[in-house]
Amino acid sequence: MRGPYIALFSLLHLVSASGKRNYETHNYYVVEHDVRHATLAAVSRALGVEVVDRAGELPNHWLVRAPKFSGQFAARDEQERDPVLDSYERLRARTQAAALAARDGTNEARTGAAIKYLSRQTLRQRAKRAPLPQLAESQEDARAVALRLGISDPLFPDQWHLINDQAPEHSMNVVPVWEMGYTGRGVISTFVDDGLDYTSEDLMENFDADDSYDFNDHESLPYPKLSDDTHGTRCAGQVAAGKNGVCGLGIAYESKVAGVRILSGAITDIDEAAALNYGFQNVSIYSCSWGPPDTGTVMEGPDYLINKAVLNGINAGRGGKGSIFVFASGNGAGSGDQCNFDGYTNSIYSVTVSAVDHTGQRPYYSEACTANMVAAYSSGSKKQPLTRGRNKCTSAHGGTSAAAPNAVGVFALAVEARPDLTWRDIQHLCVETARMINPEDEDWDTTAAGRKYSSKYGYGVLDGLRFVQAAKEWELVKPQARMQTRTIQIEGGTMKPMGNYSGGEPIGPEGVSNVLLVTSEQLQDANFEKLEHIVVRVWIDHSRRGDVVVELTSPAGIKSVLAEKRRGDSAKTGFPGWTFMTIKHWGEDVVGDWTLRVSDQASATHSGSFLGWDMVFWGSVVDSAKAVLYEITHEDPVLPPHDEPQQPQPRPSTTKSYVKPTVYLTTEDGSTTTTSAAVQPTSSTNVNEDVEGSATLDVLPTASKEPSQISIIMDGLTHKLWTYIFLLILASLVGGIVLWRCRVRALHRTPYMSLPGDGLGNGVSMGERGGRRSTDSDDADERTGLNSGSYRHVGFHSGFLDDDEDEHEYPPSRPRSPRP
Repeated sequence: MRGPYIALFSLLHLVSASGKRNYETHNYYVVEHDVRHATLAAVSRALGVEVVDRAGELPNHWLVRAPKFSGQFAARDEQERDPVLDSYERLRARTQAAALAARDGTNEARTGAAIKYLSRQTLRQRAKRAPLPQLAESQEDARAVALRLGISDPLFPDQWHLINDQAPEHSMNVVPVWEMGYTGRGVISTFVDDGLDYTSEDLMENFDADDSYDFNDHESLPYPKLSDDTHGTRCAGQVAAGKNGVCGLGIAYESKVAGVRILSGAITDIDEAAALNYGFQNVSIYSCSWGPPDTGTVMEGPDYLINKAVLNGINAGRGGKGSIFVFASGNGAGSGDQCNFDGYTNSIYSVTVSAVDHTGQRPYYSEACTANMVAAYSSGSKKQPLTRGRNKCTSAHGGTSAAAPNAVGVFALAVEARPDLTWRDIQHLCVETARMINPEDEDWDTTAAGRKYSSKYGYGVLDGLRFVQAAKEWELVKPQARMQTRTIQIEGGTMKPMGNYSGGEPIGPEGVSNVLLVTSEQLQDANFEKLEHIVVRVWIDHSRRGDVVVELTSPAGIKSVLAEKRRGDSAKTGFPGWTFMTIKHWGEDVVGDWTLRVSDQASATHSGSFLGWDMVFWGSVVDSAKAVLYEITHEDPVLPPHDEPQQPQPRPSTTKSYVKPTVYLTTEDGSTTTTSAAVQPTSSTNVNEDVEGSATLDVLPTASKEPSQISIIMDGLTHKLWTYIFLLILASLVGGIVLWRCRVRALHRTPYMSLPGDGLGNGVSMGERGGRRSTDSDDADERTGLNSGSYRHVGFHSGFLDDDEDEHEYPPSRPRSPRP
């Protein structure tokens, strides 16, 4: 009886022993466990892994690991099969076979059904969105204003984004909010970045250690260790630098700030997912001034685990009010980049913030797209916001990296004034209160709802006073509604799981247009009242992705340019189920014909085809009592999509390498600052915002995550029983063969060695290298793992390394880069 207790103790010990990862000696994986079919102990045994820790805040997700091979058994190349993924493929095959046979299946089939998702974790680097360091010019003295407000911080008069002496209308307009008594008290903002200098005089009093963590080094405090780990501290200073006579002042100078360090090295999907949920019951706002490289050559976004963590924060964060995610739009405009090619900024769950300078003009770096919600003040025209750096004050800060924290500061003031605001209330307030800026810009358009919208500025620049005043009187929005259209296949267009296109309508000189009708009956069936976001998923095959232009036109004639040409994007992979997002149609009537037009540059050397598309409309419900909770599921972006959620194909998660944000920033004259050491982006990943599921996620009780003692005991007994049965059958078979051979000898009186081609042996044959392989039972062969001829069959977890299925290769992962 001691065995089950020891197993239980070992499992609990492993789960509680979260610590640093060692990717040189082990491979790490994330398993999503379905507790209905098999215990976690059974799953880990079947995969040959050990349980390391819970996977952040995701229910029933576990981080597991297996040792890497070393020496002569090391992988020959990156395409070598992974034994854990091989084992999972075998289990899935057993599960599918059992399902087709309409029976419960074997232990392996049940264990396979208990694994809803499996991915290998590989390290990747996020990129900060900071500007090229520049020295700010001397600014007009505004000490009289500082004296009137009783602020002794010596550099406060130089913080033009708070009080702009040269252009008073161009500031965050938060001083009147302070005078209303709101300074951010009781609100916590987390800076997911390269660390936070909590020893700084300006930040130490407002530092929240309990909700901080270092996911790069897996330590409790996110102290910036590298020489260029200054980005997160500067962003935090914009929000929470204290009123203490040191440097300058933060927008919400009595709020608390936490630091979650992920940008100082490569990081896996599960650590990034955990970072975005860290402290999510206490933290209101997550500030994210980073993303894929801003080179104009990359199309990339979060993978399944990260999307699931974001949705978990939306549905369960802040006691169900939802985490508020704020993302910088990106600094790649000088390179022709657009934020709709970034799956973080074009998520419906992000408040995406672009930049304007101290004169209200769009800086050369700020990316445009229809996912931009608001603009905030940052660097440009040789002026940067002043903030707190490591061990000093600094004016070498800006880019959209600085615009996003300015928005975070305003949101912190609003949450203090109205703690019950949900994440969608924050977005509604952005749309309702943003102030039109630079009205002569031709990019401004009047929407069907009568608002002004620009892909450069969103609905306008954020105004602290207008935002907080509106928040105090705001009526909370109804629950979220979701309506997904059918998927249209054009001219038999299809795309296989590995990205192989076929069919579709060729893109001619006039482009290709396709119409999708939305009816009032569809809205009624979906309990859908008012429109907020639209997600458009497209399948487009093209030999040069940067030539493609995608435009959505509403029934009211309002056009959203989802993708414009990108001069540097030469990718041949097209748009394999990529999702664009637009908020330009906020408040518009959905009923009618929606037209998607795809065109290119009519090049003689490059061509493509439009294969298919669909849409998801997000908004508010008619009847709150009938609101439905949705759950994100893993889905391959195939065309046509699977009618029902499919088991995910096992594959290594994307390798991300996010370099510092300054790497991809261009100068105002258009030249790039990218160094030879910069990470070169490769092919893109797909981000599916448009998935079967909902904007809310059922959070399963955590009690079910632990396998019970009884289940462990029963699992062990079942395993032993089948072992005894197998041995009994084998012994009977061998005994029968021996008796039969004795009978043959007695009858024929012929020497055994004279029998030609004896086929009456004990059912074994010689392997490739002299090893013996049982041929009596496929199941026995898979359990004993006696195949030879490959390093994978020696020593390590040999019991599940006999899978002879075809190897599936996946495209190489892409690097990530920070956004200046």
